[in-house]
Amino acid sequence: MNKEQKILLSHGNGGRMMHDLIETVFLKYFGNEILNEQTDAAILPADAPNLAFTTDSFVIDPLFFPGGNIGKLAVCGTVNDLAVSGAIPRYISVSMIIEEGFPMNDLETIVKSLADEARNAGVAIVTGDTKVVNKGKCDKLFINTAGIGMVGNRESQVGKAKNIMPGDVIIINGTIGDHGMAVMNARESFNFKSAVLSDCASLNHLIREVMDQSDGVKFMRDPTRGGVATVLNELAGKINLGIEIGESTLPIGGGVKAMCEILGFDPLHIANEGKVLIVAGQDEAGHILEIMKKNKLGEQSAVIGHITGDHPGRVVLKTETGGRRIVDILTGDPLPRIC
Repeated sequence: MNKEQKILLSHGNGGRMMHDLIETVFLKYFGNEILNEQTDAAILPADAPNLAFTTDSFVIDPLFFPGGNIGKLAVCGTVNDLAVSGAIPRYISVSMIIEEGFPMNDLETIVKSLADEARNAGVAIVTGDTKVVNKGKCDKLFINTAGIGMVGNRESQVGKAKNIMPGDVIIINGTIGDHGMAVMNARESFNFKSAVLSDCASLNHLIREVMDQSDGVKFMRDPTRGGVATVLNELAGKINLGIEIGESTLPIGGGVKAMCEILGFDPLHIANEGKVLIVAGQDEAGHILEIMKKNKLGEQSAVIGHITGDHPGRVVLKTETGGRRIVDILTGDPLPRIC
């Protein structure tokens, strides 16, 4: 990266360009022992239990989409970043940047949705801030959040990908690509006959059920921007092992599959807002699946792949026809402002 380069939309997509930006600019100046772990929530040493701390911003367009709105999304995104880091979410902050002229009725709908989801997730909104900017200086409404959770020593390791080995399995709690395609359809008004709803949901209760009933979870991450492919590539690079997934085992809804085929998207690169990827030991995978399927948000849980000693640092997809192809990290930005 040189000083003549400018920020592009692709720098915010969760893929390769965003990772390069983080490495060459933010970590260059901000880097420290805690931040360098690059987990979804930082684990802060304290008197037991430890604190987990995360922050996020939401600039989604449109603000309202099938299955949710920016308010619900703000809570789900913050809660999930804490939950996949092994924490029990407790408190969040909510700050809003509002464009002059924004409809009061829309704001109240968003705020009510945000409050309802916070109650469902069991978190308290304890502080916040509001700024209003001149018309044309902000695109309707942006929301920034921070979240704090409590995490024990055992649970604090699940975001760090420790002790993963060949044979470990990869589990997801349901269909992929729903959020990205729902937002894209709402934004572009494609009017596809197959209705696609965002999977936007707070996963902390589902995740806590798994953590309380099993000690076999070795890693968790929510595949938001960049999708499943980006999370798996990050993991493969971090542990220096290979990952193999099966096309026939990937849970993909009919509407998402059809839209991706028409528009030329790969569902593995599409954002999710209600999914968790879990890496677990082979002996414990069946038990974890059983726990997840008892929860409404995990009824379609499935094993989608495994860790292998072959092709270290690479993610390989076994196709339904028996072939194999490399699944790379997302480059470019087919779906900007998806969250």
